[in-house]
Amino acid sequence: MKKVLVIDDDQTIMEVMKIVLEEEGYTVLVDSKGTYFSKKSNPLPDIILLDLLLKGEDGREICKTIKADTRTSHIPIIIVSAHTSKEVEKAVGEAGADSYLTKPFDIHKLLEKVAQFT
Repeated sequence: MKKVLVIDDDQTIMEVMKIVLEEEGYTVLVDSKGTYFSKKSNPLPDIILLDLLLKGEDGREICKTIKADTRTSHIPIIIVSAHTSKEVEKAVGEAGADSYLTKPFDIHKLLEKVAQFT
């Protein structure tokens, strides 16, 4: 089973993603703080859904850190955010994210994006 890591501080969004992805057969790992990779024993996911703005954290910086680590640099990252400006999309790309999904998101679009990278 493919593992999806959802990093989001909004419990409702995280739960919706978890339910939808599990129904599609994915194993879903969750992290509300962006600290998942601080434990080396955590299993590596096949893809990451990362909120742009976590409480006190910037998803772009988390993305850069993940992409800079040789252990995790190969993992596709989809940034999820309510911010939709061209500047945000450019910054997300510069952070190394593989794709971008806007909130509120269509469930089918979410599943398409995840399937594209798994």
